[in-house]
Amino acid sequence: MSTIKPFILRHPVFFYFFITFALSWGGVFILGRPYGMPAHPDQSAKVWPIVFMPFFLGPVIGSLLMTGIISGRAGFRSMRARLFKWRVGFRWYAVALFIAPLVVGVVAILLSLISKEFLPIIATAEDKVGTIVRGILIGLLFGGLLEELGWTGFAVPTVRQLHGVFSTGLIVGFLHGLWHLLPTYWATGDSSGVLSLTNFIPPLFFYAGVLPAYRILMVWAYDHTESLLLCILMHASLTASAPWILLPATTGISLVIYYLIITVVLWAVVGWVVFSKRVHTASPIGHII
Repeated sequence: MSTIKPFILRHPVFFYFFITFALSWGGVFILGRPYGMPAHPDQSAKVWPIVFMPFFLGPVIGSLLMTGIISGRAGFRSMRARLFKWRVGFRWYAVALFIAPLVVGVVAILLSLISKEFLPIIATAEDKVGTIVRGILIGLLFGGLLEELGWTGFAVPTVRQLHGVFSTGLIVGFLHGLWHLLPTYWATGDSSGVLSLTNFIPPLFFYAGVLPAYRILMVWAYDHTESLLLCILMHASLTASAPWILLPATTGISLVIYYLIITVVLWAVVGWVVFSKRVHTASPIGHII
């Protein structure tokens, strides 16, 4: 370990993502392979909680391991302090909780005026309260807590030491999107156990377009607050809204259009953040990019 540690210290970002992908993808492959790769939809629906649990634990374990190796107890104390840092101001809670549902909600409403196929799940669900509660709980537990203990717990502040807000968000956002690839492949088999492109392709637009843009906004919020708690809530807000409560009950090209428009709007918000007068006044453009 004494000979490996200096190498790890020189490349902490690489080793964090290596551990995270190895644990997450390794878990999906080992536990999911017996049901097919990709899996039959009936099988994946039954066993996905088992297959996906190591997937979501990957970022957390990677974060804890790398924090322990690099910073030891001081690193864990810092992570705990950031996790429970809640006094950050009302406007940052507004940013964290409302950007995603506002953007997604407006897009869903406008598209549903054009075609009923874009009506979000919540509009057609018989149990609307249950749908909302499940979306919020999934967002908080999986998208928020488990993922952000890794992405913002370790990856973002580590990458941020070398790059500006925009570049940090782009790097972490791209890798965050790529991280979803294998489990999406596993879960999008058709009735014959063959990959269903109609189900597999649309989420790729979410991972490649929405997640990097939204991650830049998350890094921007974290840069101003240093609150891991805030980023957990911000991630939970996106997960609960876009791929859950407000998701259209459609597939294929319609879902691609839905994700593309959300992507365009979010990147417009990113442009406003990067080039607005407030951001220029707060810090030099080099600090942002």
